[in-house]
Amino acid sequence: MDILTHINYWAAIALAAIGLYAVVARHNLIKKLIGLSLFQTAVFLLFITVGKVTGGTAPILDAAYELYSNPLPHVLILTAIVVSVSTLAVGLALAISIKRKYGTVEEDEINAADNSLEPDTEPNIGSGEA
Repeated sequence: MDILTHINYWAAIALAAIGLYAVVARHNLIKKLIGLSLFQTAVFLLFITVGKVTGGTAPILDAAYELYSNPLPHVLILTAIVVSVSTLAVGLALAISIKRKYGTVEEDEINAADNSLEPDTEPNIGSGEA
């Protein structure tokens, strides 16, 4: 039964592992963005779990309460969620731009297309040619 008491920690570990695997092992840019989002969700879950005090109440001063929860982790996670959504939006916009330019979102095909292009020939600056 000890495992069930720490289910949030196990869920955070599982989400982080899945997200990290998706970022490292996949070559599709959209799947990498999904993995990054999963990894960020794992961090959110971990911070919220650590910030919860069992038996604690909202930090409203009252003589009836002695144990309070710290609201700072929750506030930081709200900010992190906004940053996460913004990061995902920028990543998706870049993926759309890459899809329009290369016709694919697969890393291998993009690298092959970049390597197949002939390098631009630029004049040698030190040769005295204009």
